[in-house]
Amino acid sequence: MRALFLALPLLALAADNPLATLRPGHPRLMVLDDGIERFRGVLASDENARRLYGYVRGDAEKLLTQPTVEYKLIGPRLLDQSRLCLNRVYRLAFAYRVGGDRRFLDRALGEMRAAANFKDWNPSHFLDTAEMTHAFAIGYDWLYNDLDEEQRGWLREAIVKMGLDPALARYALNGKGDGWWAISPFNWNLVVNGGIVAGALAVAEDEPDRARRIVETALKSAPIALKSYAPDGGWAEGPGYWDYATRYAVVLMESLNTALGTDFGLSDAEGFDRAGHFRIFTSSPIGRSFNYADSGDGVGGSWALMWLARRFEQPTYAWFELDKLTSASRTDPLDLAYYPDASATPDLIPSFAFRGIDAAVLRTSWTDRDGIFAGIKGGDNQANHSHLDLGGFVLDMKGQRWAVDLGSDDYNLPDYFGGKRWTYYRLRTESHNTVLINNQNQDERGRAPVIESDFSDPLQPYVAIDLKGAYPKLLAAHTRRMWLEQGRRVVLVDSLQAASQPVDALWGMVTDAEVQLRGNQAVLAKGGRSVTAIVYTPAGAVFEVVATQPPSAAENQNRGTRKLVVRLPGKVDRAEIVVTLE
Repeated sequence: MRALFLALPLLALAADNPLATLRPGHPRLMVLDDGIERFRGVLASDENARRLYGYVRGDAEKLLTQPTVEYKLIGPRLLDQSRLCLNRVYRLAFAYRVGGDRRFLDRALGEMRAAANFKDWNPSHFLDTAEMTHAFAIGYDWLYNDLDEEQRGWLREAIVKMGLDPALARYALNGKGDGWWAISPFNWNLVVNGGIVAGALAVAEDEPDRARRIVETALKSAPIALKSYAPDGGWAEGPGYWDYATRYAVVLMESLNTALGTDFGLSDAEGFDRAGHFRIFTSSPIGRSFNYADSGDGVGGSWALMWLARRFEQPTYAWFELDKLTSASRTDPLDLAYYPDASATPDLIPSFAFRGIDAAVLRTSWTDRDGIFAGIKGGDNQANHSHLDLGGFVLDMKGQRWAVDLGSDDYNLPDYFGGKRWTYYRLRTESHNTVLINNQNQDERGRAPVIESDFSDPLQPYVAIDLKGAYPKLLAAHTRRMWLEQGRRVVLVDSLQAASQPVDALWGMVTDAEVQLRGNQAVLAKGGRSVTAIVYTPAGAVFEVVATQPPSAAENQNRGTRKLVVRLPGKVDRAEIVVTLE
């Protein structure tokens, strides 16, 4: 990694002081007063916006009688409480700004007073500090004009003492030790920089030196992570962490825009204009995501899409977010602040390969719940939050998910992010929908590129991934090909060749469907629908079902799931495994 303070051509840094154009007065973060006026106009004319705002105001009403946050760690993290405070402050402050109900302002102050009295914001896990600083930045800035000097003082003191000063100490480490996140290409970089810069800009007129140093350093740090969106908007940590990283990238960019009149070119980072594509492509019509790595498979709202839709004139992003909000019983205030003037269904080919992260999605329709949706990945086993899952896939068809990725386990398991990571079942290769060789994990440094793709026929999209790097010592070659035939069935072909010694190869697919075995066929049933899997080659191969329960009771026991496998008869020098599902 190049040094943190290397000048990056992405940035158009102010020559002397990036705070020279600081907006006087408040509010200056994310949503200015004219944005609130605009939303009041939307409320008057848009029934859906009124419904969604009703959820925000209803949440604010409920919070009036809820206990405030408390200093309570879960494992090493205060993050649950930081996020709770952030969520509450946004809702209370937004409802106050729109409707003027003083009770919401007072309740937001009570929430922040409780957190200001914490002994710290848990800087040992700096995401906790960054998200709490973000909460206080919004509360201080959005409510500033209706606070007295005493209230402003203790809020400002908390931001500086428990947010900005710990951040400056870590920035000074130049990416070493506890400041590692400043040169990380993944979500921590954007979350910390976004939350801390928001705090710095909120108090910039009173803390100009601190604010200047934080903004200058963040402008050199954030591009390292923004480069991870190149070239096509994909995110190696999976859809869940795409949402986390992208929301905070927007917090960083829009806080700079509203406070200083520029984001210094951050939003021009290669691929960021297509970041919303990743969100919509990796979400299926039945509301399940292509949830590789430590991601869950639910698809909720992501207010960042509303901002991206406006910034890059992509009404499809707004369509997708509004569609998710149609059935939601909650919404985020920033969905409303960036409520779109227009939205449009996708005018995009339905399948796509994200070459930056080596993952692909094959689908037959954007909206047909009975259509086929298949996500398949190569990628890099060293990516943050990655599992040893090169070649893994998920599959939806006939309105159900048939091939399941189990997702993450409990982050508080011993050494989950350390030396024991690859001992946990959900992270090991054996739990994923790929080919297991010699019952061993894939290489922890393994990489698997997308080597071919053809989406010219929307009913027969095709992709191929080179999986040799998954087992570089055991295999001389392994290519996994996936395609759809006439939009009605999925074909998977694995062609592999052993290196110096014959190998055991086990084809596998985790499912939560009931399975009936019929030799080289297996009938999967759930939700009143069924899918038939057929293994065509090698000759004589049959399906089996194996358990998905790990030996340790501390791990998730994966109840209701099983693994459909094809076990080759003995060790092989080379093999071709052909499986279809229809």
